[in-house]
Amino acid sequence: MFVIGSGAQHLKKEIEGSAKIINVEIKKFPDGEKYVRILEEGEEATVIQSMYRPQDEHIIEAILIGDALRERGYKRVRIVVPYLAYSRQDRVTKEGEPISVRAIMRMLGLYYDELYVFDIHNPKTLEFFPGKAENVSPAKVIAEYFREKLGDGVVMAPDKGALERAKSVAEILDLEYSHFEKKRISPTEVQMTPVDVDVKGRNVLIVDDIISTGGTMIKAANLLRELGAKRIFVAATHGVFAEGAIERVSNAVDELAVTNTIPTPVSKISIVPEILRL
Repeated sequence: MFVIGSGAQHLKKEIEGSAKIINVEIKKFPDGEKYVRILEEGEEATVIQSMYRPQDEHIIEAILIGDALRERGYKRVRIVVPYLAYSRQDRVTKEGEPISVRAIMRMLGLYYDELYVFDIHNPKTLEFFPGKAENVSPAKVIAEYFREKLGDGVVMAPDKGALERAKSVAEILDLEYSHFEKKRISPTEVQMTPVDVDVKGRNVLIVDDIISTGGTMIKAANLLRELGAKRIFVAATHGVFAEGAIERVSNAVDELAVTNTIPTPVSKISIVPEILRL
């Protein structure tokens, strides 16, 4: 039984064909505060709430839904968060800063027994959640989307930190994988080179967790073109796109596709099959 928050309404149509959805009333008071009411009784529920912009509003709504479910008598409550806001704020860099992702997880832990996050930026931060917490990989749905398009190609990570993500997709497709090595040659310039892979005449899929400005992806795609790559595809879990990023990346590659953790014009890969498996 699912409760679909405002941040996951774009997933509702696909989910309701396969699972029971609990009726919930969500609206705003004239002053902008959220109102939530659970309209059905039950014992267990799974809330789905993605926390993209407006992030703070979606977070507060998730807290209110959790409290409303507990007030209505639900005994076991889980939350699936396709995109977790503040997940990149995972350490203190200047004295006096919070660890923002820790604060968010502790709040969610007041109401939810289990937390499932898609492709969280730093999986170690799941330890901040007081109950069961799991990082859900979208590798399978990304791999299946690109299987025929990529053919006997190569899967690349934009840097060493994303190599495990590329590896997961490549192993599903039984393909070679590698990553780009980054070397800073000036305060404003980074040199990128692919490691141990020949891309000449081959299709290449670049995979990452988040695309914001798209600068890294464009640089990688341009380098692959110079090295003779045939077709270049870019995939990411979360399309956080800054203004103009979709157009810039799309113009540099043969296809840009992200999952629908966040609704965007290029959210072509559905995570709903993975949600229904949880």
